[in-house]
Amino acid sequence: MTREDEITITEKDVINTMDIFTRVPSILLGRWVSKNKNLVKTFEGQVNGYKNQVSPEDMQKLEIIMQMPVSQLQNILQKAYLQTGKKQLKILSSPQARPFIETNLLELKRVLDL
Repeated sequence: MTREDEITITEKDVINTMDIFTRVPSILLGRWVSKNKNLVKTFEGQVNGYKNQVSPEDMQKLEIIMQMPVSQLQNILQKAYLQTGKKQLKILSSPQARPFIETNLLELKRVLDL
């Protein structure tokens, strides 16, 4: 059994991973999603700082989450929106956000060397 098999990914793990996007005002997030803005590239310095602070277990969780289908991530975000009412989660769970999520996940994989 590999270490990845031992790690359980919860909905909370996914939501925590997407937290960077839920910190910004919903109006800005909506604009960035509609323009398919590569936020990871824009904030690459902060992402690199995060990379140096994250535990090996959390890095493995992040890697597993980034391998999940975007549709599965969006289903989790939709559930979280229904529980919390956060507009940012609603924006991210919409079908229009799929290209935005795909772009940023690809860039995150590049920046984190995953």
